[in-house]
Amino acid sequence: MNNVIELTHPLIQHKISRLRSKTTGTSEFRALVEEIAMLMGYEALKDLPLVDVEVETPIEKCMTPVIAGKNLAVVPILRAGLGMVNGILNLVPTAKVGHIGLYRDEETHEPHEYYCKLPDPISERLIVVTDPMLATGGSGVAAVDFIKQHGGKKIKFMSIIAAPAGIERLMKAHPDIQLYVGHIDHKLNENAYICPGLGDAGDRIFGTK
Repeated sequence: MNNVIELTHPLIQHKISRLRSKTTGTSEFRALVEEIAMLMGYEALKDLPLVDVEVETPIEKCMTPVIAGKNLAVVPILRAGLGMVNGILNLVPTAKVGHIGLYRDEETHEPHEYYCKLPDPISERLIVVTDPMLATGGSGVAAVDFIKQHGGKKIKFMSIIAAPAGIERLMKAHPDIQLYVGHIDHKLNENAYICPGLGDAGDRIFGTK
């Protein structure tokens, strides 16, 4: 799939390996998620639009590029997606942040919405959806559905770990988006957890069980 980009940079892969370890504590896990998001964001945001402005250097005036206008919205899928937000804001501090709240039915594993708040006007922005884990793809599909229903058009999705089934489901439902993945794992288990994965990303980010 041309719109699925697996990021193989050694720094990303090294940090993902630290995430996977069950001995990695909450503080380090949280910092690693943020660092990985920043590294992934560097690649995912390479096509941000630019506009030339006049700047006076210590030597002379010149025209030089800056990021254009109402450019970026970061939309984490609550709650685990929150862990990736600061990594992107470190790159683009002026980005607006929305939120989509979904919970997963324990029996069907299907997502249900409980909250959706997006920056206005969402239609004019590049939207980066964040969720550390793309497992079944249900939450990802639902989140992009909500964004499109609110007028969002240009959407990128960032996941640190993804399962093939989740990738297939998300891209089948939304072939027009770009998906950036840190690593594609090999399967889902009977409880719809990614294998080998890294456990429950939300619990590990926030120190809950």
